[in-house]
Amino acid sequence: MDSSPTSPSTTRNPIVLIAPFFLWGTAMVAMKGAMPHTAPFFMAGVRLLPAGLIVLLAGLVLGRPQAISRRGWLWIALFALVDGALFQGFLAAGLQRTGAGLGSVMIDSQPLAVAVMARGLFGEYIGALGWIGLLWGIAGISLLGLPDEWIFSLLHGDTAWLSEGTALNTLLQGGEWLMLLAALSMATGTILIRYVCRHADPVVATGWHMVLGGIPLSVLSALGESQPWQGLTGLDWGAIAYSTIFGSALAYGIFFFLAAQGNLTSLSALTFLTPVFALLFGNLFLGETLSSLQWVGVSFTLVSIYLINQRDALTQKLRQLTLAYETAPSAESTPVEPD
Repeated sequence: MDSSPTSPSTTRNPIVLIAPFFLWGTAMVAMKGAMPHTAPFFMAGVRLLPAGLIVLLAGLVLGRPQAISRRGWLWIALFALVDGALFQGFLAAGLQRTGAGLGSVMIDSQPLAVAVMARGLFGEYIGALGWIGLLWGIAGISLLGLPDEWIFSLLHGDTAWLSEGTALNTLLQGGEWLMLLAALSMATGTILIRYVCRHADPVVATGWHMVLGGIPLSVLSALGESQPWQGLTGLDWGAIAYSTIFGSALAYGIFFFLAAQGNLTSLSALTFLTPVFALLFGNLFLGETLSSLQWVGVSFTLVSIYLINQRDALTQKLRQLTLAYETAPSAESTPVEPD
């Protein structure tokens, strides 16, 4: 089934476009603040299940089409497994071992995977500037996420830490590899929404995928985590409520609604904003600080977003400048007036 038409002004509104990434970044900080007092699967399940119910209720209030075909339920089930259970499970487990800003950085390496898959599956145009922007963004999040000593060692040609295997051991002991798995899950989910929305409304499908994805996480919590709510304070519950209502229900509802309508590469590129918000608010509320290299990474990230989302306009301007240069009369070709 086809989703209802959407006003272009809605999908291009800067506040609407940026909202999911602001909410995800701040929700990451809220989750990190509560994480020491609870367990990962409980956190993931509590964040996902109620949020899905809220999205479904919002879909009813907004009059979104509720009918879902049998094939649609199969796509939603796959969507729930990948972007619901796996993404939120890896995210919560990885967040136990990383800071909110760093965790967000590792997750938000996913636009490159989205771009490659969207190009192969849907033939989405990326262009030279788009690829440059994506690579520039990956460089930015690398400066944000990798230890400064690794980068300085590479700049000085010291690769001993690579050959000795200490780099891999460091990453495996931390939560970065879990965050990268979360990134791959989210990228795959972003691609899947296009197939899901051929058979179901994007808002309704988002709600159901959160409900279905939250069930296995809640089961895992019940089986393996003993009373994970006991240590939570009132402030922790407030942080969980924010992550559930704003960081999940509202953010995912907006994101997948936009993903069903527009260019996936451009939308996914805005994900690079999430670690910027997470790092800034992590510094404000959790005392997480940025090094000079990380600030350079922030600037790289912002440049990459500009290049990717303005690539069509920039390419057109470059073509116009090139054409004007080629057609402009040169000094050598200017005829000389006879004396």
